[in-house]
Amino acid sequence: MADKDYPGRNYAKEYATYQGTAEQKKNRAERNKARRTMEHKLGAAALEGKDIDHKKMLIHGGSNDPSNWRVSGIKANRNWRKGKKGGW
Repeated sequence: MADKDYPGRNYAKEYATYQGTAEQKKNRAERNKARRTMEHKLGAAALEGKDIDHKKMLIHGGSNDPSNWRVSGIKANRNWRKGKKGGW
């Protein structure tokens, strides 16, 4: 089923083939854990409008150790691929 805003994108297939895999579910759980831990440490107000960024991405072999986390702005964390050739 394609989304009405993105007619060429099949989200159900995308979830079944990538986002729903055991490895990706584990990575998502680790990202969520990092966020919860930092909210507990710094407070939710301090992280409003911010993301918890992994310095070395989980998909590139990074760990979920707190020494691999940093607080970054949403725009910086989510737009890093734009303008780069070859993706990530």
